[in-house]
Amino acid sequence: MLNKKLFTIKQEEKPTREGFGEALLDIGKTNEKVVALCADLTESVKMDKFRDAFPERFFEMGITEQGMSGVASGLASCGYNPFMASYAMFSPGRNWEQIRTTICYNNVPVKVVGAHAGISVGPDGATHQAIEDIALMRILPNMNVFVPCDAVEAYAITKFLGKFDHPAYLRLTREKTPVILNDDYEFSFGKAIVMQIPKKDFKNKVGIISCGPIIYEALKAAKELEKDGIGVTVVNMPTIKPLDTKFLLRFAKNVQAIVTVEEHQIAGGLGSAVAEFLSEYHPIKIARVGIDDRFGQSGKQPELYEEYGLTSKHIVEKVKSII
Repeated sequence: MLNKKLFTIKQEEKPTREGFGEALLDIGKTNEKVVALCADLTESVKMDKFRDAFPERFFEMGITEQGMSGVASGLASCGYNPFMASYAMFSPGRNWEQIRTTICYNNVPVKVVGAHAGISVGPDGATHQAIEDIALMRILPNMNVFVPCDAVEAYAITKFLGKFDHPAYLRLTREKTPVILNDDYEFSFGKAIVMQIPKKDFKNKVGIISCGPIIYEALKAAKELEKDGIGVTVVNMPTIKPLDTKFLLRFAKNVQAIVTVEEHQIAGGLGSAVAEFLSEYHPIKIARVGIDDRFGQSGKQPELYEEYGLTSKHIVEKVKSII
């Protein structure tokens, strides 16, 4: 799908978790079956507005992510639409088995919301930086995985999940990041979004596929690469599972190589999903930009992006290395 106005990077910056919190409140107003559960992090995961508006539909579970999963599964079995939230390192990090057995095995529509994902949590350090969560969730049968690129997309996906009758994982970030998508953006389940296309026909054509706020770095890299005669199409892949394989197959036939970009381990995330599919149906040069088999560490977001090779400069280098 081609975003009709492509994108507009505004001066405004918002964390994706705020888009989630705003949408959760809105769907709560129109759907009495929507309930929220939290593991002692209500303000941090932006569930506080829902809590204040609908205290009878909010459940503070304390620091018991495993128990929260079971309660959410039970509520879903009784016809409710539960959203359960914590830091991604704790949910799905700490309660993966309960998500697997009580939610996915029973195929009940619990929405697992993992906030503060990625290394951009910064000073919280390695113990709180979930960089394996996409891998954990996309291997589970019946689970669907969503990674919004900004607060606008987080709002749109959350609204969609308010009517979604299946298990889902929504990955959110803590830091403020550029608002990229237009306010009238409409989320399409399981569809890729072409964010930027080359301004002219280049001899060298590369596709960059990304998810989450780090796509901002991919967009910057694309502009730099065009100056060097490399035409880049940037694709936003907000739905990691189910992957838009029809688009991928068509896309891969029109570029020389693909580079994936994500704030996650390069093993098991978006890059792996893309490589797994294309290796079987249309082998092509693929390079992955992400965390390369390392733990995170404390630091400011720009410092960590530089340390782990996630900046636009590193994306440019990776693209040039496979042309």
